[in-house]
Amino acid sequence: MSLFVMGFLLVILQPSAGQFPRACANSQSLLRKECCPPWDGDGSPCGELSSRGSCQNILLSQAPLGPQFPFSGVDDREDWPSVFYNRTCKCEGNFMGFNCGECKFGFSGLNCTERRLRTRRNIFQLTTSEKDKFLAYLNLAKNSPSQDYVIATGTYAQMNNGSNPMFRNINVYDLFVWMHYYASRDTLLGGSNVWRDIDFAHEAPGFLPWHRVFLLMWEREIQKITGDENFTIPYWDWRDAEDCVVCTNEYMGGRHPTNPNLLSPASFFSSWQVICTRSEEYNSQQALCNATSEGPILRNPGNNDKSRTPRLPSSAEVEFCLSLTQYESGPMDKMANYSFRNTLEGFADPRTAISNISQSGLHNALHIYMNGSMSQVQGSANDPIFVLHHAFVDSIFERWLRRHRPMLEVYPAANAPIGHNRENYMVPFIPLYRNGEFFKPSRELGYDYEYLQEPALDSFQEFLIPYLEQARQIWAWLVGAAVIGGVVTAVLTGLILACRKKRRGASSEIQPLLIESEDYNNISYQSNF
Repeated sequence: MSLFVMGFLLVILQPSAGQFPRACANSQSLLRKECCPPWDGDGSPCGELSSRGSCQNILLSQAPLGPQFPFSGVDDREDWPSVFYNRTCKCEGNFMGFNCGECKFGFSGLNCTERRLRTRRNIFQLTTSEKDKFLAYLNLAKNSPSQDYVIATGTYAQMNNGSNPMFRNINVYDLFVWMHYYASRDTLLGGSNVWRDIDFAHEAPGFLPWHRVFLLMWEREIQKITGDENFTIPYWDWRDAEDCVVCTNEYMGGRHPTNPNLLSPASFFSSWQVICTRSEEYNSQQALCNATSEGPILRNPGNNDKSRTPRLPSSAEVEFCLSLTQYESGPMDKMANYSFRNTLEGFADPRTAISNISQSGLHNALHIYMNGSMSQVQGSANDPIFVLHHAFVDSIFERWLRRHRPMLEVYPAANAPIGHNRENYMVPFIPLYRNGEFFKPSRELGYDYEYLQEPALDSFQEFLIPYLEQARQIWAWLVGAAVIGGVVTAVLTGLILACRKKRRGASSEIQPLLIESEDYNNISYQSNF
Protein backbone atom coordinates (compact mmCIF):
# COMPACT_ATOMS: atom_id res chain seq x y z
CA MET A 1 0.00 0.00 0.00
CA SER A 2 1.35 3.44 -0.91
CA LEU A 3 2.74 5.85 1.67
CA PHE A 4 0.07 8.32 0.62
CA VAL A 5 -2.73 5.94 1.53
CA MET A 6 -1.05 5.03 4.81
CA GLY A 7 -0.67 8.71 5.64
CA PHE A 8 -4.31 9.36 4.81
CA LEU A 9 -5.46 6.54 7.07
CA LEU A 10 -3.38 7.83 9.96
CA VAL A 11 -5.23 11.14 10.09
CA ILE A 12 -8.86 9.96 10.00
CA LEU A 13 -9.07 9.16 13.70
CA GLN A 14 -12.40 8.27 15.24
CA PRO A 15 -13.34 7.42 18.86
CA SER A 16 -12.19 4.06 20.19
CA ALA A 17 -13.81 1.51 22.51
CA GLY A 18 -12.10 -0.57 25.14
CA GLN A 19 -11.65 -0.61 28.88
CA PHE A 20 -11.61 2.44 31.22
CA PRO A 21 -13.59 5.28 29.59
CA ARG A 22 -11.46 8.43 29.59
CA ALA A 23 -14.47 10.38 30.89
CA CYS A 24 -14.51 8.19 34.02
CA ALA A 25 -10.74 8.00 34.65
CA ASN A 26 -10.67 10.78 37.23
CA SER A 27 -10.85 11.05 41.01
CA GLN A 28 -14.40 12.43 41.00
CA SER A 29 -15.79 9.43 39.12
CA LEU A 30 -13.71 6.95 41.12
CA LEU A 31 -14.64 8.39 44.50
CA ARG A 32 -18.33 8.51 43.52
CA LYS A 33 -17.94 5.06 41.94
CA GLU A 34 -20.00 6.26 39.01
CA CYS A 35 -19.28 6.01 35.28
CA CYS A 36 -22.21 7.58 33.44
CA PRO A 37 -20.71 9.96 30.85
CA PRO A 38 -22.93 12.26 28.78
CA TRP A 39 -23.91 11.34 25.25
CA ASP A 40 -22.79 14.03 22.81
CA GLY A 41 -26.12 13.90 21.02
CA ASP A 42 -28.06 15.60 23.84
CA GLY A 43 -25.48 16.26 26.56
CA SER A 44 -27.29 14.17 29.17
CA PRO A 45 -25.76 11.25 31.10
CA CYS A 46 -26.24 8.05 29.10
CA GLY A 47 -28.39 9.99 26.60
CA GLU A 48 -31.28 9.90 29.05
CA LEU A 49 -33.02 12.93 27.51
CA SER A 50 -33.21 10.99 24.24
CA SER A 51 -34.39 7.79 25.97
CA ARG A 52 -31.18 5.99 25.04
CA GLY A 53 -30.38 4.92 28.60
CA SER A 54 -29.97 5.99 32.22
CA CYS A 55 -27.45 5.85 35.05
CA GLN A 56 -28.28 2.90 37.29
CA ASN A 57 -26.82 0.73 40.02
CA ILE A 58 -24.99 -2.33 38.78
CA LEU A 59 -26.72 -5.60 39.63
CA LEU A 60 -24.08 -8.22 40.41
CA SER A 61 -24.61 -11.96 40.23
CA GLN A 62 -24.94 -13.66 43.62
CA ALA A 63 -24.43 -17.17 42.23
CA PRO A 64 -21.75 -19.22 44.03
CA LEU A 65 -18.32 -19.60 42.43
CA GLY A 66 -16.08 -22.62 42.04
CA PRO A 67 -13.26 -23.41 44.49
CA GLN A 68 -10.36 -22.39 42.24
CA PHE A 69 -9.95 -18.92 43.80
CA PRO A 70 -10.00 -19.16 47.63
CA PHE A 71 -9.77 -15.41 48.32
CA SER A 72 -12.17 -12.51 48.58
CA GLY A 73 -11.56 -8.79 48.37
CA VAL A 74 -7.95 -9.03 47.16
CA ASP A 75 -8.35 -8.53 43.38
CA ASP A 76 -9.79 -5.48 41.61
CA ARG A 77 -11.44 -7.79 39.08
CA GLU A 78 -13.68 -9.54 41.61
CA ASP A 79 -17.35 -8.69 40.97
CA TRP A 80 -16.31 -6.58 38.02
CA PRO A 81 -16.49 -3.56 37.86
CA SER A 82 -17.69 -2.84 41.40
CA VAL A 83 -14.24 -2.04 42.85
CA PHE A 84 -14.06 0.95 40.48
CA TYR A 85 -17.71 1.74 39.72
CA ASN A 86 -21.08 0.59 41.06
CA ARG A 87 -23.16 2.82 38.78
CA THR A 88 -22.92 2.74 34.99
CA CYS A 89 -25.12 3.43 31.98
CA LYS A 90 -27.91 0.93 31.35
CA CYS A 91 -28.88 1.33 27.72
CA GLU A 92 -32.35 0.77 26.32
CA GLY A 93 -33.45 -1.05 23.17
CA ASN A 94 -30.66 -1.52 20.65
CA PHE A 95 -28.43 1.19 22.10
CA MET A 96 -25.04 0.28 23.57
CA GLY A 97 -21.79 1.83 24.74
CA PHE A 98 -20.36 3.35 27.90
CA ASN A 99 -22.62 6.39 27.28
CA CYS A 100 -25.27 4.58 25.17
CA GLY A 101 -23.93 6.40 22.14
CA GLU A 102 -23.54 3.32 19.93
CA CYS A 103 -25.66 0.49 18.54
CA LYS A 104 -25.67 -3.09 19.73
CA PHE A 105 -23.69 -5.54 17.62
CA GLY A 106 -25.74 -6.32 14.52
CA PHE A 107 -27.63 -3.02 14.44
CA SER A 108 -26.95 0.32 12.78
CA GLY A 109 -28.67 3.59 11.85
CA LEU A 110 -29.42 6.78 13.75
CA ASN A 111 -31.84 4.98 16.06
CA CYS A 112 -30.11 1.59 15.88
CA THR A 113 -33.13 0.00 14.21
CA GLU A 114 -31.47 -1.32 11.05
CA ARG A 115 -30.31 -4.93 11.09
CA ARG A 116 -26.90 -5.55 9.54
CA LEU A 117 -25.07 -8.79 8.76
CA ARG A 118 -21.37 -8.76 7.90
CA THR A 119 -19.32 -11.73 6.67
CA ARG A 120 -15.89 -12.77 7.92
CA ARG A 121 -13.80 -14.32 5.16
CA ASN A 122 -10.81 -16.60 4.77
CA ILE A 123 -7.69 -14.44 4.52
CA PHE A 124 -6.60 -16.41 1.47
CA GLN A 125 -9.89 -15.61 -0.29
CA LEU A 126 -9.24 -11.86 -0.06
CA THR A 127 -8.10 -10.04 -3.17
CA THR A 128 -4.67 -8.46 -3.09
CA SER A 129 -6.17 -5.02 -2.49
CA GLU A 130 -8.43 -6.36 0.29
CA LYS A 131 -5.49 -8.09 1.95
CA ASP A 132 -3.29 -5.00 1.70
CA LYS A 133 -6.09 -2.91 3.16
CA PHE A 134 -6.41 -5.28 6.12
CA LEU A 135 -2.66 -5.05 6.83
CA ALA A 136 -2.80 -1.27 6.55
CA TYR A 137 -5.71 -1.17 9.00
CA LEU A 138 -3.67 -3.19 11.50
CA ASN A 139 -0.79 -0.77 11.20
CA LEU A 140 -3.16 2.18 11.52
CA ALA A 141 -4.55 0.77 14.78
CA LYS A 142 -1.00 0.36 16.10
CA ASN A 143 -0.33 4.04 15.40
CA SER A 144 -3.67 5.62 16.38
CA PRO A 145 -4.18 6.85 19.97
CA SER A 146 -7.41 5.69 21.55
CA GLN A 147 -9.64 8.73 21.86
CA ASP A 148 -12.17 7.40 24.38
CA TYR A 149 -10.24 4.93 26.52
CA VAL A 150 -7.19 4.74 28.78
CA ILE A 151 -5.56 1.90 30.70
CA ALA A 152 -4.96 1.56 34.44
CA THR A 153 -1.31 1.54 35.48
CA GLY A 154 -2.00 0.79 39.14
CA THR A 155 -4.40 -1.16 41.30
CA TYR A 156 -7.29 0.56 43.07
CA ALA A 157 -5.33 0.42 46.32
CA GLN A 158 -2.29 1.95 44.62
CA MET A 159 -4.63 4.71 43.42
CA ASN A 160 -5.37 5.39 47.09
CA ASN A 161 -8.90 4.06 46.59
CA GLY A 162 -9.55 6.47 43.75
CA SER A 163 -8.16 9.73 45.08
CA ASN A 164 -4.94 9.33 43.06
CA PRO A 165 -5.94 8.10 39.57
CA MET A 166 -3.28 6.11 37.69
CA PHE A 167 -4.12 5.90 34.00
CA ARG A 168 -2.30 6.47 30.73
CA ASN A 169 -3.01 6.78 27.01
CA ILE A 170 -2.57 3.89 24.62
CA ASN A 171 -2.99 3.16 20.92
CA VAL A 172 -6.01 1.26 19.63
CA TYR A 173 -4.21 -2.02 18.90
CA ASP A 174 -2.32 -2.11 22.19
CA LEU A 175 -5.50 -1.29 24.07
CA PHE A 176 -6.74 -4.75 23.16
CA VAL A 177 -3.39 -6.35 23.96
CA TRP A 178 -3.60 -4.75 27.40
CA MET A 179 -7.19 -5.92 27.95
CA HIS A 180 -6.18 -9.50 27.14
CA TYR A 181 -3.29 -9.18 29.59
CA TYR A 182 -5.46 -7.64 32.31
CA ALA A 183 -8.09 -10.39 32.10
CA SER A 184 -5.49 -13.16 32.37
CA ARG A 185 -2.90 -11.66 34.75
CA ASP A 186 -2.08 -13.16 38.15
CA THR A 187 -3.59 -11.83 41.37
CA LEU A 188 -1.17 -9.64 43.34
CA LEU A 189 -1.35 -10.63 47.02
CA GLY A 190 1.26 -8.26 48.44
CA GLY A 191 4.96 -8.66 49.09
CA SER A 192 6.18 -11.06 46.43
CA ASN A 193 3.10 -13.27 46.65
CA VAL A 194 0.77 -13.92 43.72
CA TRP A 195 -2.05 -16.32 42.90
CA ARG A 196 -1.63 -17.84 39.46
CA ASP A 197 -4.69 -20.08 39.23
CA ILE A 198 -6.99 -17.31 38.04
CA ASP A 199 -8.00 -16.18 34.58
CA PHE A 200 -11.12 -14.27 33.62
CA ALA A 201 -10.80 -15.11 29.90
CA HIS A 202 -9.41 -18.66 29.76
CA GLU A 203 -9.58 -22.15 31.29
CA ALA A 204 -13.31 -21.95 32.05
CA PRO A 205 -16.75 -21.55 30.39
CA GLY A 206 -16.25 -17.88 29.51
CA PHE A 207 -13.31 -18.60 27.20
CA LEU A 208 -15.41 -18.62 24.02
CA PRO A 209 -17.91 -15.81 24.85
CA TRP A 210 -15.09 -13.59 26.15
CA HIS A 211 -13.04 -13.86 22.98
CA ARG A 212 -16.21 -13.43 20.91
CA VAL A 213 -16.80 -10.04 22.55
CA PHE A 214 -13.11 -9.19 22.26
CA LEU A 215 -13.16 -9.75 18.49
CA LEU A 216 -16.44 -7.88 18.02
CA MET A 217 -15.06 -4.86 19.87
CA TRP A 218 -11.75 -5.05 17.99
CA GLU A 219 -13.61 -5.29 14.69
CA ARG A 220 -15.77 -2.28 15.55
CA GLU A 221 -12.74 -0.16 16.46
CA ILE A 222 -11.18 -0.83 13.09
CA GLN A 223 -14.46 0.14 11.44
CA LYS A 224 -14.49 3.39 13.40
CA ILE A 225 -10.89 4.56 12.98
CA THR A 226 -10.95 3.77 9.25
CA GLY A 227 -14.53 4.79 8.46
CA ASP A 228 -14.93 1.40 6.74
CA GLU A 229 -18.23 0.11 8.11
CA ASN A 230 -17.97 -3.06 6.01
CA PHE A 231 -14.70 -4.23 7.55
CA THR A 232 -14.61 -7.70 9.09
CA ILE A 233 -11.78 -9.70 10.62
CA PRO A 234 -10.48 -12.39 8.24
CA TYR A 235 -9.73 -15.84 9.61
CA TRP A 236 -6.98 -18.38 9.04
CA ASP A 237 -8.28 -21.92 8.57
CA TRP A 238 -5.33 -23.83 10.02
CA ARG A 239 -6.83 -27.33 9.78
CA ASP A 240 -4.33 -29.81 8.32
CA ALA A 241 -1.79 -27.05 7.61
CA GLU A 242 1.77 -28.37 7.38
CA ASP A 243 3.31 -25.07 8.43
CA CYS A 244 2.49 -21.42 9.10
CA VAL A 245 1.22 -20.46 5.65
CA VAL A 246 0.36 -16.91 6.81
CA CYS A 247 3.95 -16.37 7.99
CA THR A 248 5.11 -14.69 4.79
CA ASN A 249 5.93 -11.09 4.04
CA GLU A 250 2.89 -10.96 1.80
CA TYR A 251 0.70 -11.66 4.83
CA MET A 252 1.67 -11.59 8.51
CA GLY A 253 5.46 -11.42 8.23
CA GLY A 254 8.10 -13.92 7.17
CA ARG A 255 11.11 -15.24 9.06
CA HIS A 256 14.16 -13.03 9.57
CA PRO A 257 17.03 -14.16 7.29
CA THR A 258 19.61 -14.35 10.10
CA ASN A 259 17.59 -14.54 13.34
CA PRO A 260 14.82 -17.18 13.20
CA ASN A 261 13.12 -15.73 16.29
CA LEU A 262 12.40 -12.39 14.60
CA LEU A 263 10.26 -11.25 11.68
CA SER A 264 11.66 -10.30 8.32
CA PRO A 265 12.56 -6.60 7.99
CA ALA A 266 10.57 -6.68 4.74
CA SER A 267 7.39 -6.81 6.84
CA PHE A 268 6.29 -3.70 8.71
CA PHE A 269 5.28 -5.98 11.59
CA SER A 270 9.03 -6.32 12.28
CA SER A 271 9.00 -2.73 13.59
CA TRP A 272 6.13 -3.35 16.02
CA GLN A 273 6.93 -3.25 19.72
CA VAL A 274 5.22 -5.63 22.15
CA ILE A 275 3.78 -4.79 25.57
CA CYS A 276 2.69 -6.74 28.68
CA THR A 277 5.02 -9.72 28.16
CA ARG A 278 7.04 -9.61 31.40
CA SER A 279 4.61 -11.12 33.87
CA GLU A 280 7.28 -12.26 36.35
CA GLU A 281 8.70 -8.74 36.50
CA TYR A 282 5.25 -7.26 37.18
CA ASN A 283 4.60 -9.87 39.85
CA SER A 284 7.86 -9.22 41.64
CA GLN A 285 7.14 -5.49 41.63
CA GLN A 286 3.47 -6.02 42.53
CA ALA A 287 2.69 -3.78 39.55
CA LEU A 288 0.47 -3.75 36.49
CA CYS A 289 1.69 -3.66 32.92
CA ASN A 290 1.90 0.02 31.98
CA ALA A 291 2.17 -0.59 28.22
CA THR A 292 5.86 0.32 27.99
CA SER A 293 7.50 -1.08 24.83
CA GLU A 294 9.32 -4.34 25.54
CA GLY A 295 10.96 -5.27 22.24
CA PRO A 296 9.95 -6.70 18.85
CA ILE A 297 7.43 -9.45 18.11
CA LEU A 298 8.99 -12.89 18.56
CA ARG A 299 7.92 -15.80 16.36
CA ASN A 300 9.67 -19.02 15.34
CA PRO A 301 6.85 -21.22 14.02
CA GLY A 302 7.35 -24.97 14.07
CA ASN A 303 10.44 -24.97 16.27
CA ASN A 304 8.37 -25.56 19.37
CA ASP A 305 8.39 -28.42 21.88
CA LYS A 306 7.16 -31.33 19.72
CA SER A 307 6.39 -33.47 22.77
CA ARG A 308 3.67 -30.99 23.72
CA THR A 309 2.48 -29.97 20.26
CA PRO A 310 3.75 -32.28 17.49
CA ARG A 311 1.79 -30.54 14.68
CA LEU A 312 -1.02 -28.16 13.83
CA PRO A 313 -4.59 -29.41 14.44
CA SER A 314 -6.34 -31.68 11.94
CA SER A 315 -9.81 -31.63 10.43
CA ALA A 316 -10.59 -34.93 12.16
CA GLU A 317 -9.79 -33.40 15.56
CA VAL A 318 -12.06 -30.44 14.88
CA GLU A 319 -14.89 -32.77 13.81
CA PHE A 320 -14.51 -34.88 16.94
CA CYS A 321 -14.61 -31.76 19.07
CA LEU A 322 -17.80 -30.63 17.33
CA SER A 323 -19.43 -34.00 18.09
CA LEU A 324 -19.23 -33.39 21.85
CA THR A 325 -22.68 -32.60 23.21
CA GLN A 326 -21.69 -31.04 26.54
CA TYR A 327 -20.52 -27.45 26.49
CA GLU A 328 -19.05 -27.73 29.97
CA SER A 329 -18.57 -30.47 32.55
CA GLY A 330 -17.16 -31.40 35.95
CA PRO A 331 -15.02 -28.70 37.60
CA MET A 332 -15.53 -26.43 34.55
CA ASP A 333 -11.83 -25.64 34.31
CA LYS A 334 -8.87 -27.10 32.41
CA MET A 335 -9.44 -30.48 34.10
CA ALA A 336 -12.93 -30.91 32.57
CA ASN A 337 -13.55 -34.11 30.59
CA TYR A 338 -15.92 -34.46 27.61
CA SER A 339 -16.29 -30.68 27.56
CA PHE A 340 -16.58 -29.04 24.14
CA ARG A 341 -15.11 -25.82 25.55
CA ASN A 342 -12.13 -27.50 27.21
CA THR A 343 -11.42 -29.64 24.15
CA LEU A 344 -11.58 -26.69 21.76
CA GLU A 345 -9.48 -24.55 24.11
CA GLY A 346 -6.89 -27.31 24.03
CA PHE A 347 -6.59 -28.70 27.55
CA ALA A 348 -8.37 -31.95 26.64
CA ASP A 349 -7.19 -34.47 24.06
CA PRO A 350 -8.91 -33.70 20.71
CA ARG A 351 -9.30 -37.44 20.05
CA THR A 352 -10.76 -38.52 23.40
CA ALA A 353 -11.93 -35.30 25.14
CA ILE A 354 -10.09 -36.42 28.29
CA SER A 355 -8.18 -33.65 30.05
CA ASN A 356 -4.43 -33.80 29.47
CA ILE A 357 -2.64 -30.61 30.44
CA SER A 358 0.74 -32.04 29.39
CA GLN A 359 -0.43 -31.70 25.77
CA SER A 360 -1.75 -28.71 23.84
CA GLY A 361 -4.52 -29.32 21.33
CA LEU A 362 -6.62 -27.25 18.93
CA HIS A 363 -6.63 -23.59 20.11
CA ASN A 364 -3.64 -24.01 22.44
CA ALA A 365 -1.70 -25.95 19.80
CA LEU A 366 -1.61 -22.97 17.45
CA HIS A 367 -0.31 -20.69 20.22
CA ILE A 368 2.45 -23.14 21.18
CA TYR A 369 3.35 -23.82 17.53
CA MET A 370 4.07 -20.12 16.94
CA ASN A 371 6.87 -20.39 19.50
CA GLY A 372 7.17 -16.75 20.46
CA SER A 373 5.00 -13.85 21.56
CA MET A 374 1.86 -15.88 20.76
CA SER A 375 2.93 -18.62 23.16
CA GLN A 376 2.68 -16.61 26.39
CA VAL A 377 -0.94 -16.11 27.39
CA GLN A 378 -0.85 -12.61 28.81
CA GLY A 379 1.02 -11.08 25.86
CA SER A 380 -0.22 -13.33 23.05
CA ALA A 381 -2.37 -10.65 21.39
CA ASN A 382 0.79 -8.71 20.47
CA ASP A 383 1.19 -10.93 17.40
CA PRO A 384 -1.42 -9.92 14.78
CA ILE A 385 -1.86 -13.61 13.88
CA PHE A 386 -3.84 -13.70 17.15
CA VAL A 387 -6.95 -12.16 15.57
CA LEU A 388 -6.83 -14.50 12.54
CA HIS A 389 -6.50 -17.50 14.83
CA HIS A 390 -9.25 -16.51 17.24
CA ALA A 391 -11.63 -15.65 14.41
CA PHE A 392 -11.32 -19.27 13.23
CA VAL A 393 -11.69 -20.60 16.79
CA ASP A 394 -14.87 -18.52 17.05
CA SER A 395 -16.13 -20.06 13.81
CA ILE A 396 -15.74 -23.54 15.35
CA PHE A 397 -17.71 -22.33 18.37
CA GLU A 398 -20.33 -21.06 15.92
CA ARG A 399 -20.50 -24.44 14.18
CA TRP A 400 -21.12 -26.12 17.55
CA LEU A 401 -23.89 -23.64 18.41
CA ARG A 402 -25.61 -24.26 15.07
CA ARG A 403 -25.25 -28.03 15.27
CA HIS A 404 -26.45 -28.50 18.86
CA ARG A 405 -28.69 -25.41 19.27
CA PRO A 406 -28.22 -25.21 23.05
CA MET A 407 -30.60 -23.28 25.27
CA LEU A 408 -29.04 -20.46 27.32
CA GLU A 409 -29.41 -22.69 30.40
CA VAL A 410 -26.66 -24.92 28.98
CA TYR A 411 -24.15 -22.23 29.94
CA PRO A 412 -23.35 -22.71 33.68
CA ALA A 413 -25.21 -20.35 35.99
CA ALA A 414 -23.18 -21.19 39.11
CA ASN A 415 -20.04 -22.86 40.49
CA ALA A 416 -17.82 -21.95 37.56
CA PRO A 417 -14.38 -20.41 38.27
CA ILE A 418 -14.45 -16.76 39.30
CA GLY A 419 -15.82 -14.47 36.61
CA HIS A 420 -17.19 -17.27 34.44
CA ASN A 421 -20.77 -17.77 35.68
CA ARG A 422 -23.51 -16.97 33.19
CA GLU A 423 -24.48 -13.64 34.78
CA ASN A 424 -20.96 -12.45 35.63
CA TYR A 425 -19.76 -9.34 33.81
CA MET A 426 -16.70 -9.94 31.64
CA VAL A 427 -13.41 -8.43 32.79
CA PRO A 428 -12.34 -5.76 31.86
CA PHE A 429 -15.03 -4.50 29.48
CA ILE A 430 -16.89 -1.22 29.96
CA PRO A 431 -19.63 -1.09 28.73
CA LEU A 432 -20.64 -4.20 30.62
CA TYR A 433 -21.32 -7.55 28.95
CA ARG A 434 -22.44 -10.76 30.67
CA ASN A 435 -21.01 -14.14 29.62
CA GLY A 436 -24.42 -15.54 28.76
CA GLU A 437 -25.25 -12.68 26.40
CA PHE A 438 -22.81 -14.04 23.82
CA PHE A 439 -23.74 -17.70 24.07
CA LYS A 440 -25.88 -17.46 20.95
CA PRO A 441 -25.51 -17.67 17.15
CA SER A 442 -23.27 -15.10 15.51
CA ARG A 443 -25.99 -13.93 13.12
CA GLU A 444 -27.87 -12.56 16.10
CA LEU A 445 -24.75 -10.47 16.76
CA GLY A 446 -24.50 -9.23 13.19
CA TYR A 447 -21.87 -11.43 11.57
CA ASP A 448 -21.36 -14.74 9.81
CA TYR A 449 -18.54 -16.81 8.34
CA GLU A 450 -18.17 -17.26 4.62
CA TYR A 451 -17.52 -20.98 4.80
CA LEU A 452 -20.60 -21.54 7.00
CA GLN A 453 -23.08 -19.75 4.75
CA GLU A 454 -25.81 -21.78 3.05
CA PRO A 455 -28.34 -19.05 2.14
CA ALA A 456 -31.28 -21.12 0.90
CA LEU A 457 -31.03 -23.78 3.58
CA ASP A 458 -30.36 -21.25 6.31
CA SER A 459 -33.35 -19.14 5.32
CA PHE A 460 -35.64 -22.19 5.38
CA GLN A 461 -34.24 -23.32 8.72
CA GLU A 462 -34.59 -19.85 10.21
CA PHE A 463 -38.22 -19.81 9.00
CA LEU A 464 -38.94 -23.17 10.64
CA ILE A 465 -36.99 -22.75 13.89
CA PRO A 466 -39.58 -20.62 15.76
CA TYR A 467 -42.37 -23.06 14.90
CA LEU A 468 -40.30 -26.12 15.77
CA GLU A 469 -39.38 -24.53 19.09
CA GLN A 470 -43.03 -23.80 19.86
CA ALA A 471 -43.96 -27.37 18.93
CA ARG A 472 -41.21 -28.72 21.18
CA GLN A 473 -42.57 -26.72 24.10
CA ILE A 474 -46.16 -28.00 23.66
CA TRP A 475 -45.50 -31.51 22.33
CA ALA A 476 -47.11 -33.17 25.37
CA TRP A 477 -50.34 -31.24 24.76
CA LEU A 478 -50.24 -32.15 21.07
CA VAL A 479 -49.89 -35.86 21.87
CA GLY A 480 -52.70 -35.69 24.40
CA ALA A 481 -54.97 -33.90 21.94
CA ALA A 482 -54.21 -36.53 19.29
CA VAL A 483 -55.11 -39.37 21.67
CA ILE A 484 -58.37 -37.73 22.76
CA GLY A 485 -59.23 -36.94 19.14
CA GLY A 486 -58.66 -40.57 18.18
CA VAL A 487 -60.94 -41.82 20.97
CA VAL A 488 -63.72 -39.38 20.05
CA THR A 489 -63.43 -40.32 16.37
CA ALA A 490 -63.65 -44.02 17.17
CA VAL A 491 -66.77 -43.52 19.34
CA LEU A 492 -68.52 -41.40 16.72
CA THR A 493 -67.67 -43.88 13.98
CA GLY A 494 -69.12 -46.74 16.01
CA LEU A 495 -72.35 -44.82 16.71
CA ILE A 496 -72.81 -43.89 13.06
CA LEU A 497 -72.22 -47.44 11.84
CA ALA A 498 -74.66 -48.76 14.43
CA CYS A 499 -77.33 -46.27 13.31
CA ARG A 500 -76.82 -47.17 9.66
CA LYS A 501 -77.11 -50.87 10.43
CA LYS A 502 -80.34 -50.32 12.35
CA ARG A 503 -81.76 -48.18 9.52
CA ARG A 504 -80.91 -50.83 6.92
CA GLY A 505 -82.59 -53.53 9.01
CA ALA A 506 -85.80 -51.49 9.23
CA SER A 507 -85.99 -50.58 5.51
CA SER A 508 -85.30 -54.07 4.15
CA GLU A 509 -88.84 -55.10 4.86
CA ILE A 510 -90.40 -52.58 2.48
CA GLN A 511 -87.62 -51.87 -0.06
CA PRO A 512 -86.88 -54.08 -3.10
CA LEU A 513 -83.42 -55.70 -3.27
CA LEU A 514 -81.42 -53.53 -5.70
CA ILE A 515 -78.24 -55.66 -5.92
CA GLU A 516 -77.12 -59.11 -5.05
CA SER A 517 -75.46 -59.59 -1.69
CA GLU A 518 -72.03 -60.54 -3.15
CA ASP A 519 -71.96 -57.31 -5.20
CA TYR A 520 -72.94 -55.33 -2.13
CA ASN A 521 -69.88 -56.52 -0.24
CA ASN A 522 -67.61 -55.29 -3.03
CA ILE A 523 -68.84 -51.68 -2.92
CA SER A 524 -66.37 -49.26 -1.31
CA TYR A 525 -67.34 -46.26 0.75
CA GLN A 526 -65.44 -43.16 1.65
CA SER A 527 -65.74 -41.89 5.15
CA ASN A 528 -66.69 -38.30 5.72
CA PHE A 529 -64.39 -38.17 8.77
